[in-house]
Amino acid sequence: MSASRRPPSIIESFNFAAEGIIHVLRTQRNMRIHFVVAVLVLIAALVSGVDKLELIALLLAIAFVLIAEMLNTAVEAAIDVATTSFDPMTKLAKDIAAGAVLIATGVAVAVGYLVFSGQVAERSSDLLKRLTDAPAQLTLIALVLTTILVVATKALTGRGSPLRGGLPSGHSAVAFAGWMAATLILEDSNHHFLISSLTFIMALLVAQTRVESGVHSAVEVAYGGLLGALVTLVVFQVAP
Repeated sequence: MSASRRPPSIIESFNFAAEGIIHVLRTQRNMRIHFVVAVLVLIAALVSGVDKLELIALLLAIAFVLIAEMLNTAVEAAIDVATTSFDPMTKLAKDIAAGAVLIATGVAVAVGYLVFSGQVAERSSDLLKRLTDAPAQLTLIALVLTTILVVATKALTGRGSPLRGGLPSGHSAVAFAGWMAATLILEDSNHHFLISSLTFIMALLVAQTRVESGVHSAVEVAYGGLLGALVTLVVFQVAP
């Protein structure tokens, strides 16, 4: 009769848990992204000097996301071991686990926004005031100038057309130019940070659609967004 296996010691249990975390970090790209974002958030919290309750909220949100991602990985691994054929229920189980990660991430983003929105708005107020003493008509100038630079760059590189493909992405450039203009013009509004955040998200969605549709690469989209934002910032800054 074989001897029963002894239960793992406390140290062994900690080692097994650590090995699980390391495995997820090594094999799951999303987990690595979550870890990098968590580190950046904690650095931002340290720099901005959040209070104890805000730090607790951030830590809970970070833990919520990491735990959800690990459970999602565990569910996927268990399903892959249990079956090798396609089953609609296995797909549903994986989708539900991925949905849990999405909810956790959304909650974490909301917590981060509530914690940092006031900090960022206060610190950027002086800079925005120096840049917004210009009429709203500068927005049109910035957008036209951005479009001209996009077309000129595509002509020089010989890639793409004014409205499709090539370096840089015109849609991304105009979208981020609009975000920068909205941020600068509406500085006096009580909701300028919220409006700036919403327009930034919309600009990101425009850029994402260009990449997902295969029209532009991530580099072309990033270049276009940076071009549009910088051109608009410079136009507002140099205006008399």
